[in-house]
Amino acid sequence: MMHALRTAMLAAFCTASTLLFAQSGGAPVSGGTPEAMQARITKLEAEISELKSMVRQMQASSPAAAAYVSGASPDLSVSETPVRDAVLTTDDRKELDYLHATTLNVALDGYYAYNFNHPVGRVNLLRAYDVLSNEFSLSQASVIVEHAPDPAAGRRWGGRVDLQFGQATDTLQGNPANEPRPEIYRNIFQAYGTYVAPLGKGVTIDFGKWSSSLGIEGNYTKDQMNYSRSYWFYFLPFYHMGIRTTVPITDSFAVNYWLVNGANQVEATNGFKDELFGFTEKPTKTVTWTMNYYLGQEHPDRVVGDSGNPVPVQPGLNFVAIRPAPDGRTHIFDSYVTWQATPKLTMALEGDYFIQRLWRDAAPGHSSAPAHTDGGAAYVRYELNPKFAVATRAEYMSDRGALFSGISQALKENTVTLDYKVSDGFLMRYEWRRDYSNRPSFLTDVQGELSKQQNTASLGLVWWWGRKEGSW
Repeated sequence: MMHALRTAMLAAFCTASTLLFAQSGGAPVSGGTPEAMQARITKLEAEISELKSMVRQMQASSPAAAAYVSGASPDLSVSETPVRDAVLTTDDRKELDYLHATTLNVALDGYYAYNFNHPVGRVNLLRAYDVLSNEFSLSQASVIVEHAPDPAAGRRWGGRVDLQFGQATDTLQGNPANEPRPEIYRNIFQAYGTYVAPLGKGVTIDFGKWSSSLGIEGNYTKDQMNYSRSYWFYFLPFYHMGIRTTVPITDSFAVNYWLVNGANQVEATNGFKDELFGFTEKPTKTVTWTMNYYLGQEHPDRVVGDSGNPVPVQPGLNFVAIRPAPDGRTHIFDSYVTWQATPKLTMALEGDYFIQRLWRDAAPGHSSAPAHTDGGAAYVRYELNPKFAVATRAEYMSDRGALFSGISQALKENTVTLDYKVSDGFLMRYEWRRDYSNRPSFLTDVQGELSKQQNTASLGLVWWWGRKEGSW
């Protein structure tokens, strides 16, 4: 259409020029009187005026088309939003806006670890994810879909679903000791909906299952300083099911409150609802401090029974009540701080105190002596250049109540990790770790014989891609 318009304009201008030349004394035009020539000139002037009007309309609606008509090379980078919006329907625009605000992300995390104790069964004891030695292992494959709220854009609701597969799934999700029906939720690492209430600076409310923020370490390896996880990551709760709120008081201080079924419980094992009270503060741009207090009751008031119930129930929901049921409380005090000392140097410190009783009050046959575990971890990471970084972790755990390891002991570990960032979305991690204790507690190559230490060397390979920026 534009090519035909341009040709017509040129032809009209050429014809008019010829007629004007003849009228001014040039060669006569055959077969015409002065009156006929004047009529043709008037008609051509009208056509030229109409063509000019059409060109002005095209210039207003499409700079690229106007450039084509004028003979210039069109700028293909020029946005043609008016034309595009005129074609798209309102429903099309809503769908595009929705997809633009939704991110789809995928992560793959694998490793090879070698345990110098040559443990029976090639098992790295007291590890969360890197649980096997002398094997090529898939720690986890993850898929994350998120549609985050954006109050500034008028969208106060959102949601997120994280699916997880691999060794970490069995470690992290659905322990039969905590979940009556673990198979239902095992591959759902997180699934929650969000609403930002228009109160104050915006109160964020989540409902569903989410990863616990007790402890500084998290699930996705790319966001951690080390490849292996600490004792405290393994010991503290992995996830919760319930409702949580975050209330910003100032731009640098926010308080948190949770009401959940329990620790590592999608389906509650008792009628008590656990609570968390905490805050996050940024006293400076480079320091972030988190403080949490968790109150729970983790003892079940029922056990799975046989199918002898006279009333039919769903599979896995046939229970026998525990009478009397233990009612002792669990208290967790958790605090951690991160300091970005320089753009290349990051330091962090975590401290935890965990105390639990089986019974709240002493009674005949009931022991309410508390069992407690305390300690912490320190982290340092330095970025040598955009591709290389080195990190170290030192950790101490006094497991006097045998709550973590099953043995009353003092556990320690030191880890050194070298990062090599092959490219954006591909990370290689080389790690040396030494675990040791004041009591024999690590597997050896002799069945039944334990050692006071274990040393491991690991290579971790992590891939991730998607539109979500920052930490996952």
